[in-house]
Formats: sequence, structure tokens, C-alpha cells
Amino acid sequence: MKIRQLHREDDGVLATIIRHELEHYQLNLPGTAYFDPELDHLSEFYRHPGRGYFVVVDANDQVVGGAGFGEYVPERKIAELQKVYISQAAQGHGWSYPLIKKVEQAAREAGYEYIALESHHRLAAALHVYHKLGYHSMPASLTTSDAHNLMDCFMIKPLTETGDFPLKI
Repeated sequence: MKIRQLHREDDGVLATIIRHELEHYQLNLPGTAYFDPELDHLSEFYRHPGRGYFVVVDANDQVVGGAGFGEYVPERKIAELQKVYISQAAQGHGWSYPLIKKVEQAAREAGYEYIALESHHRLAAALHVYHKLGYHSMPASLTTSDAHNLMDCFMIKPLTETGDFPLKI
């Protein structure tokens, strides 16, 4: 397993992985990433400053998942952990942990002090990973996104040792 930056040729396979995972959890609904307009062109979306996306590549050099970050509340130096998905065939190897840590490192290097996320209670394995990595619950009233209004779990994590916690947005 290796982690590298997203390339344009990864767009199709990554969109397929994300849609398949959302279908598996019956979350292929409006209000989820399934209908995000940038889903088929993630490399274009994440090439802008303040954003980044990384993919997990298996031993056969096949993309099996990915995760990224983008603006959430930039004036408060808060990024959002976005589109964290590992294909069914590649799950269970613990690859989400180094992938998310890579995203957190890149977000920190981009100047963010916190990283937040939106998820869903049906994604229990993902929520377990987030808790193990130090994410804490955040009230829905503190969120900023209307695009993913079906999400019902909100979490945040400081990216620096000096970050106040819990953060009041």
C-alpha cells in the first residue's frame, strides 16, 4: 500500500468507489457526496489552494480509496476532511488510518488549525476510525454545509498543539 496525490486519471475509479460505497450503505441520496457536482472531476476540484486529495494504491498499483481536505471555515482556519472512502475489497487492512493522517498533515501544512467532518450514523466503521484518530463530536448547529444535509454526525479535531478545544465556531 502506498499513498500519493490524486491524478486526473484517478477521477473515474475514485468516483466509482465513492458511489459504490454510498450505494452499499443506502446513502445514494440527495444530501450526500453521491450527487456532488465535482465527484467526476475531483482532481480539478482539489488542485486549488487550501485543498488536497490523496489516494491509496494497492500492490498492483490500483487506486482502492482516497481522502481529501478543503475549506470549511477558512477565517477560523478550519478545514474539512472530505470524501474518505476505501473500496469494499480493500477494507479491513487499516489503510484509512495512514490515509487520514496524511490528509491531516497536508491540511496543517496548508495553514489549517482544525479539521472537521460530516458523516452518517450508518457509517459505523468510519465513525470508529474517526474516534480512534482523536475526532470529537460537534453539534450540528455549528456546521456550515447545506450540500450534505443528510449527514447526521459532525466531528472536529485540532491539528495543532495550541488549538483550543472544544472549539466554539
